[in-house]
Amino acid sequence: MDARLPARLEAMGVIRAVESAGGFAAVLQRGEPDSGALLLVILEKDYNSKLYERMPSATGGREWVCAKQQDAEKPDEFSEYLARRGRQDPDSWIIELDIAQGERFIP
Repeated sequence: MDARLPARLEAMGVIRAVESAGGFAAVLQRGEPDSGALLLVILEKDYNSKLYERMPSATGGREWVCAKQQDAEKPDEFSEYLARRGRQDPDSWIIELDIAQGERFIP
């Protein structure tokens, strides 16, 4: 038996938490409802985007890591990476969180 929450529930929980704290959250890509990966794009006032996702850790578990950060010199590079990442894994959920200190909403 898998103890992991279905992806849609985890995604909706993050969205509700951000919105109840006064922020904005949007689904950029709706993935597989039960087992899709969850990717979080965190920004503040539409600036300084960071992409977080779970990656395998040395302990055998999965930890949230910042996989990509927007470069102020090349702002289009981040959105291109995000689009490519979504195409590589169409089952994944990509959720954008626009709120101060968005990392606190990482499950």
